[in-house]
Amino acid sequence: MAFHSVFLVFLAGLALFSEAAPPGSADSKNPLVIKILDSVRGSPAPNVPVKLYKEAADGSWELLNTKQTNDDGELHELTTKERFITGIYKVELDTASYWKKMGLNPFHHHADVEFTANDAGYRHYSIAFVLSPFSYSTTAVVK
Repeated sequence: MAFHSVFLVFLAGLALFSEAAPPGSADSKNPLVIKILDSVRGSPAPNVPVKLYKEAADGSWELLNTKQTNDDGELHELTTKERFITGIYKVELDTASYWKKMGLNPFHHHADVEFTANDAGYRHYSIAFVLSPFSYSTTAVVK
């Protein structure tokens, strides 16, 4: 139970200290930022494959981009302001390949989050994931 309390405090702190990009900064051109933390090592999760999908009118998912997190466990170039139009999106992390590179056999193969973007006008989205081989959590800051 204590672990869950500490974990929730950590997520709240992550959300509190995440900042949206100021106008004119490099990240203002990248409206979607992904941050991934490895809870086993207690550090950022580098080289995690990430896919961005947009829901099509027929309910299928259109793959928009595939990239990997940098050494800081972050990904800033997944989409652009021009391509990030109103709609339903899915961010999918290939957690199985990440854990298998570390010699671990994970429970889940992917961690994902589906969300509605820009339904109230253009916004900047920071989505954070905390990973372990048997669970994951996510939180978001929208500004």
